[in-house]
Amino acid sequence: MPQTHPIEIVNAWVAAANAQDIERLVALSDEEIEVGGPRGSGRGSQLLRDWMGRAGLTLETLRTFARGDTVVLEQRGVWRSLETGEVTGERKLASLFQTGSQRVVMFARYDDLGEALSAGGLSAADET
Repeated sequence: MPQTHPIEIVNAWVAAANAQDIERLVALSDEEIEVGGPRGSGRGSQLLRDWMGRAGLTLETLRTFARGDTVVLEQRGVWRSLETGEVTGERKLASLFQTGSQRVVMFARYDDLGEALSAGGLSAADET
């Protein structure tokens, strides 16, 4: 089976998250995926399902940085009310991904691109 590049895996993961396709998102994720953000971190597919069920977040990728199995995306995040679909928040943010065995094994959201790059061991020179 041909290897899929980490950027392709991450882009498919983001597309599934934006489409609220939880089953596809879980299939693209390691069973013990680590999910982190401003409210802390945890592990597992059930945590990912719960997060997707309440986040109301869509992500537009603005810039991509990658080296090895690490990918950082600078993104524009838009949060919507799950009840009304109305926009409740919008901001630039960064997402750090680690891939392995053709899946996302870690996803963490950062408020600042520099923090995400540093956490992933990347720099501006890794922009693709």
